[in-house]
Amino acid sequence: MRIIGLLSGTSVDAIDAAMVQVRQHDDELALTIEAFASTPFEPALRQRIQALIDHGAGGVAAVCELNVELGVAFAAAARTLMQAHPGRPVDLIASHGQTVYHQVAAGRTRATLQLGAAAEIAERTGVATVSDLRSRDVAAGGQGAPLAPYLDALLFGAARHDRILLNIGGIANITYVPAGAPWSAIACDTGPGNALIDGAVMHISAGAEPFDRDGARAARGQIDEALLAEWLAEPYFAAAAPKSTGREHFGRAFLAPALTRGLADDDLLATLTALSARSIAAMIRRLTPAAEVIVSGGGAHNHTLCHGLRAALGAAYPLQPSRAFGLAEDAKEAVLFAVLGLAHMQRWPANVPRCTGAGHGVVLGSLTPGRDGAVPTVHPLPAPRRARLVNTEEATEHDA
Repeated sequence: MRIIGLLSGTSVDAIDAAMVQVRQHDDELALTIEAFASTPFEPALRQRIQALIDHGAGGVAAVCELNVELGVAFAAAARTLMQAHPGRPVDLIASHGQTVYHQVAAGRTRATLQLGAAAEIAERTGVATVSDLRSRDVAAGGQGAPLAPYLDALLFGAARHDRILLNIGGIANITYVPAGAPWSAIACDTGPGNALIDGAVMHISAGAEPFDRDGARAARGQIDEALLAEWLAEPYFAAAAPKSTGREHFGRAFLAPALTRGLADDDLLATLTALSARSIAAMIRRLTPAAEVIVSGGGAHNHTLCHGLRAALGAAYPLQPSRAFGLAEDAKEAVLFAVLGLAHMQRWPANVPRCTGAGHGVVLGSLTPGRDGAVPTVHPLPAPRRARLVNTEEATEHDA
C-alpha cells in the first residue's frame, strides 16, 4: 500500500508530506520512503494559525474557517507530491492536521484539537483520508501524545542497548526504547523544543525571521543562568511520564515575561536554547543511565541546541541524527503518520498505552472515503512486531 503521511507541527512552519510504500512480510513492515516534501505556510495563514493558538483570535468563526483552509492546504501538499510522481498511485492519505489546542488539566488531557478538514483532502485528492488520530487515545484516558512510540518501537527496538528517540519540533518528545523490550517503551513530551526560540526570533525580528537558523544567534549570546534556573523550576519538568504539553503552556504566555526583562536579543535566544537542551537532557537522564540518542525534527539542525544537549548529557548518551539510520530528520513524523494510517486500515491498536497513559490499546483515527466512496482494499494481517527501512533500489528489485 502506498500512503502519503501529512503533518504540520507545533512550530507552525510548514506542511510535511511523505510518500511511503508499505509492505508486510510476516510480522515485519518494510517501509520505502519514495518522496518527501515540505511546503511552507503562506505567511498570512501562518499568522492566523498562531493568533488562534496564542490568543484564541477570531473565536469559533476562526476555527471553522481555518479548519477548511488548512484542509485545502494539506490537500494541495498531497497533490503536489502525487503530481510529481504520477506513476505511483496513492491508496491512502493519513493527515495529522494542525494542532491548535491541547488541554491538559490535573495531569490528564481533557481535549485535543487538530484542524485540517479531511473532507477537503479527500475531495480534492480523490483519495481516502485518515484523520483525527489523537482523539480516541484521549477518550481512552490517554494524553493523545506522543504517538511516535509506535514507529519508534517498530524501527528501533532490535538494538542490544537502550535507545532514546528524540524528536525536536515546536515541542520536544522522547521515546525510551529499552534493549530487547521495545513494547516496554516509555515516552513523553519533555517541554519546549523550538516553539519558544521561534517565538522569540519572530518577536525580535518583527516577523522577518521565522527561526534561529543553525542556532547562530544563540551561539553569539550568553546564557542568563538565573533566568534559566527560574524556568527549569517550572513544575512540568519535574512531572513523571506519561505527560504531554503544547504551546498553550510553552508559548506566548510563558515567553512574555522574559521579553520585558531587558536581556540582549542573542542572550535571550541563548537562554531559551539552553532551556530546551537542559530540560530534554534532564528527562533523558531520569529514564536511563546510558543510551544512544537518535535525533530528528527541525531542532536537529540547530547546532547550538545539539551542542547544549551533548554538554548536558555527557559521553554516556552519544547523539546521532536519524538520517544515519536512513530516516531524514525532517521526514520522520510524516512517515509516522503514514504508518498510523495503515494501522487504522488494518485495525491495529497503535497508541502504546504505556506511553500515552491510555487505559488500553485503541485503533486511532477516522476514515473519510475518497472519490465515489472509494476506500483501499485491505487484506487483514496480524499486527507487526518490527519494521525496517528499505531503500528505493531494493524496493525496485522487489517489484521486478
